[in-house]
Amino acid sequence: MAQSKELYDAILNGNAKLAHSATQAAIEAGVEPMALISESMVPAMDEVGRLFEEEEYFVPELLLAGRAMRAALELLRPLMTASGEKMATKIVIGTVKGDLHDIGKNIVGSMLEGSGFEVIDLGTDVSPEKFVATVEEQKPQFVCMSALLTVTMPSMKTTIDALSAAGLRTKVKVLIGGAPVTSQYAKEIGADGYSENANGAVGLVRSLLPAA
Repeated sequence: MAQSKELYDAILNGNAKLAHSATQAAIEAGVEPMALISESMVPAMDEVGRLFEEEEYFVPELLLAGRAMRAALELLRPLMTASGEKMATKIVIGTVKGDLHDIGKNIVGSMLEGSGFEVIDLGTDVSPEKFVATVEEQKPQFVCMSALLTVTMPSMKTTIDALSAAGLRTKVKVLIGGAPVTSQYAKEIGADGYSENANGAVGLVRSLLPAA
């Protein structure tokens, strides 16, 4: 459908205004929200991720694509809520306590949303208690934590320990990332996985989903 191709191109080119208008046109033409997500938005964000991996796109392009994708989702979310449609997988994401950096987290969140996952973004400086309370309330399948400062990395372990103490650790997969974070550190603190970039985070989530 022409509207779907227009939305795909708008996200790929980071054009939020066009993404919004293309989504509106598709809705008016009777295209279902989930069809737009699965047939236009997810493929577009997959292509953005591929271009990033190939070093044809860089952080600015990822940010623009994410903004365009969110412009489309703003129109689709109310329709999905009204119809009772929900994303199959829910992810809680946040930058850990003491850390105010959010660009990396925002890119990962955008890529995950564009890949068809429901993302609950807690922002920055998120305490272990806030992560625990959100997991209890929202019942996500994944918790993603980011840290850009070496001194805030221990908050990741503190949060994992808090999830364990609350009896929630076995109910969620915990993924971590950020400039100073490594796969070795993920193993040391008992996380389920680590990714060094947003595209890798999407692949990691997909790899940990239960087989259909």
